Amino acid sequence: MRRLDWLDALRGLAAITVVLFHLSPQVLGNEAHLAVMRHIDLGKYAVLLFFVVSGYVIPMSLERHGSLRRFWIGRLCRIYPAYLVTIGLFALLATAGLLHWQASLRAETTAGVLAHVTMLPDLVGVRGVVRVFWTLSYEMVFYLVVAGLFAVRAHRHSAWYAAGLGLAAGLPLPDSLFGNSWPDRRVLAAVLVLLVGLTLILQVKGLMVGAIGIGFVLLPALNGHPSAASTVKSSGQGLLFLAVMFAGTVVYRWQHRQIGRVPAFVALAVVSSALIADQGANTALAVIGTFVLAYIFRKHAAPQGLTWLGRISYSLYLLHVVVLFLIPRLVPDLGTQTLPIRVAAGVAYVIVVLMLAAISYRMVEQPGLALGRRLTSKIDPPRCFRTERAAPGTGRGDITPRSV
Repeated sequence: MRRLDWLDALRGLAAITVVLFHLSPQVLGNEAHLAVMRHIDLGKYAVLLFFVVSGYVIPMSLERHGSLRRFWIGRLCRIYPAYLVTIGLFALLATAGLLHWQASLRAETTAGVLAHVTMLPDLVGVRGVVRVFWTLSYEMVFYLVVAGLFAVRAHRHSAWYAAGLGLAAGLPLPDSLFGNSWPDRRVLAAVLVLLVGLTLILQVKGLMVGAIGIGFVLLPALNGHPSAASTVKSSGQGLLFLAVMFAGTVVYRWQHRQIGRVPAFVALAVVSSALIADQGANTALAVIGTFVLAYIFRKHAAPQGLTWLGRISYSLYLLHVVVLFLIPRLVPDLGTQTLPIRVAAGVAYVIVVLMLAAISYRMVEQPGLALGRRLTSKIDPPRCFRTERAAPGTGRGDITPRSV
């Protein structure tokens, strides 16, 4: 059993839940789908699980690398290949007349292209080529903020960040300060390309990278819903999603005795309360309960099916909607067909998307990861290992590779 199989299992559960959630209106019918939604939003449940897992994993990955350059090379080689392949596949199908570009992308192509370069379309106010891209905007902001905190050696205070963001989510905030019109969004998208580019180029300049990276928190705080094309409904909700990711970091730091029990408990309580207020008790408690159970049983063998789904979860998440768009062409008016036909179509769809995700993982993601390892070994080889002290009063330190 691998040490982090429990996290792969959570990713797998989240990924298959998203797939089934998006499929359910066509198989169960809209009425049954909405009836389930009234009790629990399984789409948000899955996304929030992804966010908590990212919050746990990303700081651990960054500190293991011990270098912003190594971290960013690894991250970009991990997330961009499958992302670009998904865009390319959609473009190919759109050119063939099988799919259609989103209205906001047709309305402002320049802003759309620039927003997709940085993976920040939702925060620019442009609908992603594939709608599920909206979560990548928040993942990218989290990477940038965490990298900025690491650059100025302020990354250990995760409890403060989680609680602060959870509280700020309840404040009256502007939703579209930077992107209230198409010209504004075009300028915003261009500025974000510049800022993200500076972050990647100036990785060894700690203070500047830190200021730019941490400053990205202003994007969801002041521009969380710049247009109707944005999936997130408000800046407060955008900050809450960042708080959820930092809550995952709090669990990681508490587990490794980098923060105390009391600040960890307070931070998690604040974020949980904010999540319940925003998402409703059923959805929020389902997310919390799932993660807690997985954490409690993390030393036990995880179900192999879920860990396999976890390994292909990124490709599965990106590609399943592309295939879903094609169902009406293959089975017209599926929602009105008899139950056996709907179930058969649903099963066939799941099999196809799992096969496609597995192929993408093998042919796209794994070569990307291998490229990242080769680049890091050439560009920024680890030169030394030394112990990084834990913050005062937080217990033992941890061994992380750091360039000296």
